[in-house]
Amino acid sequence: MDQLSFADESQEYREFVEKFKPKKTTDDCYTPEGIYEAILGYVVERYGIDRAKVVRPFWPGGDYEREEYPEGCCVVDNPPFSILSRIVGFYQAKGVAFFLFAPTLTCLSSRNHLMDVNHIVCHSAITYENGAVVNTSFITNLDTDGTVAESCPELSDIINAKDEEIQKANKRSVPKYEYPDHVLTAAKLNWFAAHHTVFKVNRRDCCPIAKLDAMGDKGIFGGGVAPIREGRSREGRSREGRRREGRSREGRSREGRSASMAAVPAGTQDGRDARKGVTWRL
Repeated sequence: MDQLSFADESQEYREFVEKFKPKKTTDDCYTPEGIYEAILGYVVERYGIDRAKVVRPFWPGGDYEREEYPEGCCVVDNPPFSILSRIVGFYQAKGVAFFLFAPTLTCLSSRNHLMDVNHIVCHSAITYENGAVVNTSFITNLDTDGTVAESCPELSDIINAKDEEIQKANKRSVPKYEYPDHVLTAAKLNWFAAHHTVFKVNRRDCCPIAKLDAMGDKGIFGGGVAPIREGRSREGRSREGRRREGRSREGRSREGRSASMAAVPAGTQDGRDARKGVTWRL
């Protein structure tokens, strides 16, 4: 009975624990440091704010309403877009200066504060740390000349140049291979399907192939199959059998072996009828 009673009264405890859990929203797009520094540099130069007084309250588990905002500080940060209007209202009421990231297409949608702040619209797409690419502009109360909306090609260029630089630095260099015609991969079968060509190969006419000699420690992506010589026995197709054959024919190159697979037109019943299809030779 004590356990049941505890379960009934544990809702308050669960609510207490829930307050300390990191809150996740669809706005979990954290700004790459290089992008943030580029934007901050623009803000410092344009408005003359003090870098030492910049506040960033939007971090996982942070609470912007309980953050300390010293006199003369300025918030330059990427807030959750879903509650952006509420955040702008909070800072306006508290008299806190801000320069906030905003979604480009909806940055003018706030009815409550549209005429109170400036909307700096940029032609820029930021690649955030979670991989999301978002067209990003900004909302600020730092302009005191009455401007409520403007386009800003200068900041657009700054953001786009830095984003491109970051993407190039993070891009992995992946080698590209062109496989010989006789190596059949899923990509080649996909090509046949796209071009309305039926292609069939029987297990008796091919063997698995994982890599080519020139690939070093790399392998064929997704694996593949290659044709084997017609007339070879099942024992000859075993790995040991292939090793014996290789040792006995050291002077013969692999390219000398030949076999064929046929691309069979739709409606053909016999997948081994090379006379009605395209023949590949090894």
